[in-house]
Amino acid sequence: MSDFGFYFSLGWEHIISLDALDHQLFVIALTVLYTLKDWKKVLILVTAFTIGHSITLALSTLDIIALPTELVEFLIPLTISITALFNIIKRKPSVKTVQVNYLFALFFGLIHGLGFANTLKFMLAKGQALGTSLLAFNLGLEVGQVIVVVLLLLLTHLILSYTKVQQRTWIIFISSIVLVVSLKLVLERLSF
Repeated sequence: MSDFGFYFSLGWEHIISLDALDHQLFVIALTVLYTLKDWKKVLILVTAFTIGHSITLALSTLDIIALPTELVEFLIPLTISITALFNIIKRKPSVKTVQVNYLFALFFGLIHGLGFANTLKFMLAKGQALGTSLLAFNLGLEVGQVIVVVLLLLLTHLILSYTKVQQRTWIIFISSIVLVVSLKLVLERLSF
C-alpha cells in the first residue's frame, strides 16, 4: 500500500472503527439537528470540524503545541457532552444556532486533533513528508465522516417520515444517548 493509501486508511479508520466511538458520537451530536434538506449546512459543519482537527493535528505533530495526553483525552468526551447538552436545552434551531454549531465544530475540532497527534508522530517514518500524510489522513477522515453523516441523515429521514416522532423529540432522544455515553467517557478519563 502506498503512503497516501496508508494514511487515507488511517483517517478512515479514525472515524469508522469501533475504537472511534468518541469521534462518532461527536459527529452524531453535531448532525442530529439537521435533516436531508440541510445537507449543505451539514457538509460545512463536518468540514469545519476537519479543519480544526487538521490544524492542531499538524501543530501537535510538529511539536509546536503540546498538551498533556490525559487532559486532551478528558476534554474530547467533554466537548461531546457539551454539544449534546446544547442540543437538548436549545428550543428552536435558528441562524444563530447554526453559527454556534459551526463554532463548536471548529473549536472542538481543535481539541480532537490533539488526541491523535501522538499516534501519528509514531507512525510517521523518518524523512516522510508530513503534508502528504496529513492530507491523506484528513481526506480519509472526511470521507468517513460524510458516510456517518449520510447514514444519520437517512435514519433521521426514515424516522421523521414514517413514524409520528417529531424532530425535536428525535433530537432530544439521540442527544440524550450521546450525552450519557460521553459523560461515562468523561468520568472514566477523569484521572489527571
